[in-house]
Amino acid sequence: MDISERSGDVSMDELWRLTETAGAEPVCTLLQTRDKPDPRSFLGPGKVRELKDLVAGQACDLAVFDNDLTPSQARVLEEELGVRVLDRTGLILDIFAQRARTREGKLQVELAQYRYLLPRLTGMWTHLKRQAGTSAPIGTRGPGETQLETDRRHIRRRIQKLAEELEQVRRVRGTQRRQRERNAVPVVALVGYTNAGKSTLLNTLTGGSIHTGDRLFDTLDTTTRRLDLAEGGQALLSDTVGFIRKLPTELVDAFKATLEELAYADLLLHVIDISDPDWETQVRVVEDLIVRLGAGQTPCLKVYNKCDAYFGRLPSGEDEVCVCARTGEGTGTLLYAIGRKLSGELTRMELAIPYDKSALVERLRREANLLSVDYAEDSIQATAVVRPGLRESLRPYEVAHG
Repeated sequence: MDISERSGDVSMDELWRLTETAGAEPVCTLLQTRDKPDPRSFLGPGKVRELKDLVAGQACDLAVFDNDLTPSQARVLEEELGVRVLDRTGLILDIFAQRARTREGKLQVELAQYRYLLPRLTGMWTHLKRQAGTSAPIGTRGPGETQLETDRRHIRRRIQKLAEELEQVRRVRGTQRRQRERNAVPVVALVGYTNAGKSTLLNTLTGGSIHTGDRLFDTLDTTTRRLDLAEGGQALLSDTVGFIRKLPTELVDAFKATLEELAYADLLLHVIDISDPDWETQVRVVEDLIVRLGAGQTPCLKVYNKCDAYFGRLPSGEDEVCVCARTGEGTGTLLYAIGRKLSGELTRMELAIPYDKSALVERLRREANLLSVDYAEDSIQATAVVRPGLRESLRPYEVAHG
């Protein structure tokens, strides 16, 4: 087992909180240290017997595992323990299903659930026999079609339909993104570990009123608000779903339409709950996922939140800001830092474009914020706010001052 997948006290505490978030009442934990999982039952035979006694003694009706189980392991454990068995991915998917509010969020969760369910169907239908067999009426004998095969076909069709609908969502997002680029409106995306305080920070910075709470994955659906910068100008500030260790692959894939926005953002605000004893590990988890989502090169500010509850030495690097989102402390400094980072991304340019290069004016209309255009005798005089990718190609036509 990869060391990052091993469970420990911190990971089990997190599983306890996830279980509470899902609406269950956890009563006890059991931890086993092994070099690798038992291929049949994940836990060793002796540990399975110990867990069975624990489940019976506590009158439990559910056993939740901190790691992912194969379909066969889950089936064996349910038979051995006599209760329903859920792994970490199944638990997180259940929480997401409860949290989804928008149509897009519900589509993404449903797609993730079906992808998770498909390889597990066999264990759910072991009690069924073929619909036609040796005792079937004359004319109906043959292999027939099992309920399992019917369900597999249905789920594959549903997965394809959901994937097509989410592809349409991605196209709409792409259109919206190009519109923002034309208007030269920078996008700032909040990222961070679940429950780090991203939604609270968004409310404080924008005067918004989105729901916040001290629960894991309290925010699932993406929220975007307009942000007034400290030295003038505006940006769009987007909240995103919180990350977590061992984030299910099914969720990352299903939420790609939402999460890929990180790769197109002009700036990431990595919100870190510095009051959490495990904050350094959480930072690594988030940074790894940012790279996995293709946003590793996007400029980033580390925002250390809940500093009022931290009693150590606070970070003070060039791209690090300490705040308390709940009280607003430090958010003025953060706004200046955001403006400073974005000023390097957007540039106001005054241009003298030769008439034989007039196609550049249409490009400015498409890809920049064209503030003014005047057709002079010897050139086209234009003023525009442009992004880095376009800036370099316009350098030869920039009007020098002084």
